[in-house]
Amino acid sequence: MILKSFKLFLGLLILFSFISKVNGEEKIDIWKNKERKKVLNSESSNTETELNKKISNSNQVLKKSDAIEIENNLIESSDEIKIFGVYDPAKFDFNLNMWSTTSADEVRSSIKRLKKIRLSNTSNEIFEKTLLSFSYPPSGMNTEEFVNLKINWLIENNRTELIEEFLKQNDEFFGKSRAVQYLVDENIAKANIKNGCEKAKFIDTKIKDAYLEKFKIYCLVFNNKKSQAQLLLDLLREQKQSDKFFDDKINFLLGISDKTSDKINQENLLNFYLSSVTIKNFKYVPTKSTKKEIWKYLNAANLIQLEDISDKKKLKDLEIAANQEQIDQEIIFNIYKQIKFDLNTLINAKNNYQSLEQSDARSLIYQKYLLSEDLKSQVEYLFLLEELFKKEKLLNIYEKFFVTELKKIGLENIPEDYREIAEKKIIENEEIKLGKVKYNDKVLHQSKIMKFYLENEENKKIQKEIDRTFKKISKNRKYFYSAKDLALVDALLKDGFKIPSNFDYDQLASKYEVPKNLIELIEKKQNAFLVLKIIEIIGEDEPNQLDPETIYFITSLLNEMNLIKIRNKVLTSALPLRV
Repeated sequence: MILKSFKLFLGLLILFSFISKVNGEEKIDIWKNKERKKVLNSESSNTETELNKKISNSNQVLKKSDAIEIENNLIESSDEIKIFGVYDPAKFDFNLNMWSTTSADEVRSSIKRLKKIRLSNTSNEIFEKTLLSFSYPPSGMNTEEFVNLKINWLIENNRTELIEEFLKQNDEFFGKSRAVQYLVDENIAKANIKNGCEKAKFIDTKIKDAYLEKFKIYCLVFNNKKSQAQLLLDLLREQKQSDKFFDDKINFLLGISDKTSDKINQENLLNFYLSSVTIKNFKYVPTKSTKKEIWKYLNAANLIQLEDISDKKKLKDLEIAANQEQIDQEIIFNIYKQIKFDLNTLINAKNNYQSLEQSDARSLIYQKYLLSEDLKSQVEYLFLLEELFKKEKLLNIYEKFFVTELKKIGLENIPEDYREIAEKKIIENEEIKLGKVKYNDKVLHQSKIMKFYLENEENKKIQKEIDRTFKKISKNRKYFYSAKDLALVDALLKDGFKIPSNFDYDQLASKYEVPKNLIELIEKKQNAFLVLKIIEIIGEDEPNQLDPETIYFITSLLNEMNLIKIRNKVLTSALPLRV
């Protein structure tokens, strides 16, 4: 009986132990699962940050086996994916997927439209940060085309510093030799060979480009490293990458030969430069067909001369070049001063200029302006000269000079007949600079609440300011809440601040309609493409020049897409009162 009871007890004990073990294992698994979720969530939030650290120094290659989770979307690369750029996308509230839901055709069309607009400083800055952030290409666009878009924009906008930054951060990419050659040619065109040779550091063994190799050889000669130059030249010849012209010039510079051809080679800027530094008493007369970079070099090296002032054809070529900003406009005005007129023609300039050839007419009125003493006559001649330049479609030559001279005279000294148009000219040609902020507590969007965005004021202080300002404004029964006020309130709500309950945001917002095509971009999560649309809307204007309704719907859209840094850029320009 005792044995039977003992067996029963032992069996129950074993059963109990087994059940406890199972329960214990279940608890451990649940705990592990929770920890795994924490780790996964942590990895999800930190993946892009870690990736951005990697891409800060060079382009990141995502291999076939890599799986990256960005905003809870798992991306597995089917092949090697390379991403290129300058900026960390997270700094502007973007991510690596910023273009992934946008089609290639949409991006191509948008950038094509933007190229036709003379973007304001703010528009240009936002576009630059958007285009040059590290990211995957748009849907249907390969990596080569995407990086080419970036390089094209940098070159077309003469962003030499950013091109250099792009080269530093991206080791290998399609079009690298073109980017390096642009830097090299820019410095040759400025007659700054020393600086150009410093850019030769980007010419590595991976770049197989004869032009850049030739420039590297010349730099060695320039820096008196002739033995190294000879070795590289021999190697270039073995690879059949050199040519008769280059061999002739380098042999002369190395001292191997004491003669060189007097033929001027215009095939490229390097050849033209080598011609100019090896031909004794070098002279070259540019024409309409002369390449832009050669014009720039001639200008920088002071090689532009008009020996025969009476040669109107050559003068016309120089005027066209100056109008296209290939040479300094000052060169044209210096030539105008050299054209001789008799005393009677100068005295009666107003009556005589119409009978003269166009360039002579401009020269005469320009000289008459310089000789005039009374302010009224000076202003009259300045405006007459504008008409003459405009008639020949050469206004780019004159615009800067015109505005500079009007400023020297001073608006207060300009006759009333010309004052309004003179003021408009000055404003049009001045870069718009935001003045100092003046806070006005009688208007919501101009109040000290803006210190949160302008001065990084503490949240607690701003919340008190919100309560105080709304209380003050509510006492004014005539106060009208504008679209700018609504833009500020929308931002404050997005940033976690509390707005008084008696402020009916929904009712006020219902007055303004956001374009449906832009709302659709939010629904499709096309955040980068939405920014391109917003840049188109801002266009040539600064945000503070936009109408209040446009400011509201732009900031509202940016709030919806969590593009807070770009939104703040718009807010700080558009809302404050500035003096």
